[in-house]
Amino acid sequence: MNTLRLYLKSMSILVKCHLQYPLSFTLQTFGQLIMEGAELLAVILLVDRFGHLHQWTAGNLYFFFGLMSVTFYLAEFFGRGLTGNFSGMVQSGELDTLLLRPRGILTQVICSAIDPRRISCIAVGTVSLVIGSRMSGVVWTLPGILLLIESIFCGFWLVLGLFQIEAILCIYSVKSVELSNTLTYGGRSACQYPVDAFPLPIRLLFTVIAPFALVMHVPASRILGKPLFDWPLYAAYLAPLSGIAVFAVMSVLFNRAIRHYRSTGS
Repeated sequence: MNTLRLYLKSMSILVKCHLQYPLSFTLQTFGQLIMEGAELLAVILLVDRFGHLHQWTAGNLYFFFGLMSVTFYLAEFFGRGLTGNFSGMVQSGELDTLLLRPRGILTQVICSAIDPRRISCIAVGTVSLVIGSRMSGVVWTLPGILLLIESIFCGFWLVLGLFQIEAILCIYSVKSVELSNTLTYGGRSACQYPVDAFPLPIRLLFTVIAPFALVMHVPASRILGKPLFDWPLYAAYLAPLSGIAVFAVMSVLFNRAIRHYRSTGS
């Protein structure tokens, strides 16, 4: 509970810092809205040109896009310390000061930054999710609502786990390694669409290595009434747990990597 209280206090302070410059914050948030709106426009143009993608209708594609956007940008909203801040902390030596404090290093890193501008991206994703569910004729029941919440919750931890890959590589290489973006931002762009639309190597990458398909596509397809795999019903509730498993494994590797950290501060 003390850790949660610390995290909430840190987030409150960081949000107040961003709001100290309201015009800048508003313009940057609007810029994020335009960028995410452009990505949604790409889906709209795809739907307008082809009408469907394999078995997936227009509403289905909007649903997948919205689920990915809400999940990914929630993780980036709260986990900015891992992906946008950590490399600079290693290069400047700021990480040294965190190692001296009586808190877990991962907790401190996550508490070090927040990106409230992503609220506009989450809003676009939410609108797409609502439109997609209505166009797809989804009848929301309690099991379906719980499955959606579980998918977003587990997807949040999956993305944070993948962000840790970049942090781990920074410890060994000092600078950020863009190769890790293949799994994070590349996964976000690719998995806005159903995974069965891609060739086998891509499907394996985002099912086994970075399991976006298990965390989001399997439950989403079940909600839409078009199961992605011929699995029993309970598998749709078990598959998203792979996101938490990825976070747990990467947390262990991150803490091990910290043991090999050598100060680079000035």
